[in-house]
Amino acid sequence: MNQRRDFLRKTALITAGVGLGVSNPPLAAGLNKTKNKLPKWRGFNLLDFFNPEADKGRKNKAEYFKWMEDWGFNFARIPISYPSYLDFDRSKPITPDEVLQFDERRLEEIDDLVDKCHTHGLHVSLNLHRAPGFCINAGFQEPYNLWEDQEALDAFCAHWEMWSKRYKNVSSKKLSFDLVNEPYKREDPNNQHSPGGPVPVEEYRKVAEAALKTIKSVNKKRLVVADGNGGGGIAVPELADLDLHQSCRGYFPMHISHHKAPWVYTDPDILPEPTWPGTYNERYYSREDLVKHYEPWVELLHKGVGVHCGELGCYNKTPHPVFLAWFGDILDILHENGIGFGLWEFSGTFGILNSGRTDIEYEDWYGEKLDRKLLQLLMKYA
Repeated sequence: MNQRRDFLRKTALITAGVGLGVSNPPLAAGLNKTKNKLPKWRGFNLLDFFNPEADKGRKNKAEYFKWMEDWGFNFARIPISYPSYLDFDRSKPITPDEVLQFDERRLEEIDDLVDKCHTHGLHVSLNLHRAPGFCINAGFQEPYNLWEDQEALDAFCAHWEMWSKRYKNVSSKKLSFDLVNEPYKREDPNNQHSPGGPVPVEEYRKVAEAALKTIKSVNKKRLVVADGNGGGGIAVPELADLDLHQSCRGYFPMHISHHKAPWVYTDPDILPEPTWPGTYNERYYSREDLVKHYEPWVELLHKGVGVHCGELGCYNKTPHPVFLAWFGDILDILHENGIGFGLWEFSGTFGILNSGRTDIEYEDWYGEKLDRKLLQLLMKYA
């Protein structure tokens, strides 16, 4: 198995530059190499429990885990919508009385997913993508507000206490906790397109500190990660004194990563085609802008905070050559600073399999549609 994996990785390194047809510019100047306290995990987000209806999640096939291992990846982030593992009346919005009605059968299904990852050498980052009182993806009714209501915070901590006890004896080398996905505060929490911005730092700190205390009371060695503010992209030095690492994003600028994404743009069909490097809305974007974007995260490394890029990738409407040129720059900068990544996702519109692009020729991979050029690019850093 190891010989096969080494062969695949060496082959990718030889063929990647030719296959991609793009040049690799020098690594970013001026970014000092600082030891990252987090391992440089590289892998994927697995969306089996991303949907609040567990049966509607994007289930990953058993062979997917073997391919991840064979291709040299070692990380899986599992973003979970908390209603997916509850037993409650789904004909109406969830109520405060129902948010702690854990469904053991569903929890065991998550256990099985974690076990599959561990069997294939993948470190698991368990994340509450939708937590009691908050989700970056609005469009449903939460019974309270995580950032403002003590009842919501109590429920949030109760969920993390449950997970902490459930996995108390699993090593942090195999499992970490990612508190809440992409903190953000909207004027109307139930409207996806409502104006919003970063959560006030004092509110975010209160939530993060309470959950961290809960987790550490069960297992003081558990490795815990907090996502960047304002939707994941803003480093939070105000949390640097806590026993927390932080997770950035690889979605800047969003006119590249989320071109024509219907959950981001109200009228996606009128958007101009992006280029990289290139001008968008009268502003020129290039690799230098990416370097500046990640400078606050490099500063966190200097402060002794571990950094990982929990999500990155590109929606399938961005022209493929533009995507690869931009993505190569992001991966280079992360790599130069010892920061690992989790592609959103393995199979799906952002993935290396079955992404639904119309501007590439897929490789038939055991009946799946493989984006070989994207895989080769990722394997350069695996």
